[in-house]
Amino acid sequence: MGSRWTVARVLALAPDAGSARAARGLANPRTWSDLGSTSSLVWGKCQGSARTPYQVTVDLTEPSFRCTCPSRKFPCKHGLALLLMWAAGDGSVAEDAGPADWVTPAAPRREAAKPDPEAQAKRLAERESLMSAGLDDFELWLHDLVRQGLATARRQPPGFWETAAARLVDAQLPGLADRVRAAGADIHARADWAPHLLGELGRWYLAVRAWRRRAELDDAAMGDLRTVLGWARRRDEIGDRVADRWWVVGLSQEEDERLLSQRTWLHGERTGETVVLLDFAAAGQALKVAHVLGSVVDGEVARYPGGPPRRALLAGDEHKVTPGSGLPHATDVRTALGQAARWLAGNPWLRRIPLALAAMTVVPGDPPLLVDPAGAALTLAPGTDVWQLLALSGGHPVPVFGEWIDERLHPLSVQVGDRLVAL
Repeated sequence: MGSRWTVARVLALAPDAGSARAARGLANPRTWSDLGSTSSLVWGKCQGSARTPYQVTVDLTEPSFRCTCPSRKFPCKHGLALLLMWAAGDGSVAEDAGPADWVTPAAPRREAAKPDPEAQAKRLAERESLMSAGLDDFELWLHDLVRQGLATARRQPPGFWETAAARLVDAQLPGLADRVRAAGADIHARADWAPHLLGELGRWYLAVRAWRRRAELDDAAMGDLRTVLGWARRRDEIGDRVADRWWVVGLSQEEDERLLSQRTWLHGERTGETVVLLDFAAAGQALKVAHVLGSVVDGEVARYPGGPPRRALLAGDEHKVTPGSGLPHATDVRTALGQAARWLAGNPWLRRIPLALAAMTVVPGDPPLLVDPAGAALTLAPGTDVWQLLALSGGHPVPVFGEWIDERLHPLSVQVGDRLVAL
């Protein structure tokens, strides 16, 4: 056997965070059979929702993947889960085994990027039909919820929201399912639960209506709709590149028992564009790319379809990284909120909006505020360490970068002198 891969190397192949989480959940030998490996192949059968187990093969030399599941993600969660079990080296995947009759080397990655057009069209039609049926069912659920009233919604047990989310997952709408689950928790955790839920219902209904008119949407609107529904894109579909000097202005990490994820906000010195990078690693492992706050990355990014601020990937292998100096694009509150309004007008499902704010003064209180020289104020999110902000600023106005979520600012970095400090 060749050297085994690390878990981080496997998860780096995941097309999105949902695939990485799903793969870790499937990396359990109890749901697999006929597991084996050689120096160049790993294979196994995974019992999914279909009657017949999915046949999964990974060619380690490319790597390339072959799976009989209907997923259009590349690689799918079954291929990633198989590699995670093999990488664990705990004996669940037999070594130097003789391949079963059904095992064939997976098609090389370059061939996977050029599927048979007829087969591709058939898979796309099946996927869209399944999603359409799921959204029809979801629309009826929304009508029932509104007809009964928001107060009734708050009295519903957790299973009410989880059942609706599970049906959306079955219809290959995992992004919408995540939002339904989150709303089921928010109505018990937020004082403003009623207007918040009403806003969410409106955005969900808008997604249903937009899907039915998807043929009329431009590429950016369709990209935003796919994001909210959870229809991920393969990396080979991301080709809109732009070169610039990209300032690393904010980092945000989230970790659960299985996965570490990081959002890295970049600002283009020449283009003035703000983009976000997403990186993932197994819990307890280091991220493959540890972006340094305050640095400047000189190179290209490949941008996902959608409206601004867009998700992006660093393109190429070599990037020149130099130290930066401060927050290059900070504005007052009025200008920042005006930009946020324009972004929301283009993408009403946008959840996190980057704000770069100049000369903000920390005002402790209930709730705590950031106030600019004109007196315009933003409310800080619950859980913000106000005393850390006060200590770093010394009570003086300072530039702050953060994420605007549900009309609350989650500060990520503050400029102290000529450098950015993480919060």
